[in-house]
Amino acid sequence: MGQHRIKLYQGSVNDCSYLDNRQAINIYADPHHPHPRAVYNQLIKRGFRRSGEYVYRPGCADCNACVPVRIRCEDFQPRRTDKRNQKQNNDLRVDYKPARYTDEYFDLYKRYLDTRHAGGGMDDPEPEDFERFLLNPWGETLFVEIYNKNVLVGVAVTDATTDGLSAVYTFFDPELHSRGLGRFCILQQIELCRVMSLPFLYLGYWVHGCQKMQYKTDFRPQEHFNGHEWVDYD
Repeated sequence: MGQHRIKLYQGSVNDCSYLDNRQAINIYADPHHPHPRAVYNQLIKRGFRRSGEYVYRPGCADCNACVPVRIRCEDFQPRRTDKRNQKQNNDLRVDYKPARYTDEYFDLYKRYLDTRHAGGGMDDPEPEDFERFLLNPWGETLFVEIYNKNVLVGVAVTDATTDGLSAVYTFFDPELHSRGLGRFCILQQIELCRVMSLPFLYLGYWVHGCQKMQYKTDFRPQEHFNGHEWVDYD
């Protein structure tokens, strides 16, 4: 399918989620476009992301701290940290399921947010919040499930696109923080890209000056989108 003409809309100004004392604004793709999946496949290559059924990118006039990141999966080489993580978690089972709502998912999601993001605006969610944020009516989304002795302990929400997977969100049992399940889920998505012969895992935005986003630069080789093209990050 060829390139689509896409209308873009500017959202409202809000406090920045990543940097203190800053305001942020997003640019949204037309949510009423007749081919939303094709729009997503086109725009993710231009640094856009998905939240629920909406495709967006930061559009802050005076700040360019949010940098889109993608991993070149075929060339990925695990570091010692990654190898330790894989060894530590080799007792876990990994399954792949179509994205959907279940009480089991929601219970884990709620415990994760209430522990890891208390007071951040996402804690104490309702089932509708889960569905609005992670699911969408037009996407091809997988849940990468992580089990410990048949108990669900982690879920990586990932979108399939024409040239890769897009890591949308990960949530896991907060009591198992020592296992590094966030890193483990990224490694599983990289491996899934390799199995599916998809060149890239899109990791969302690396934010200069935001400590909680620094982990994204650990996975090499990777490329950053500079607003015009993807360039190697060293």
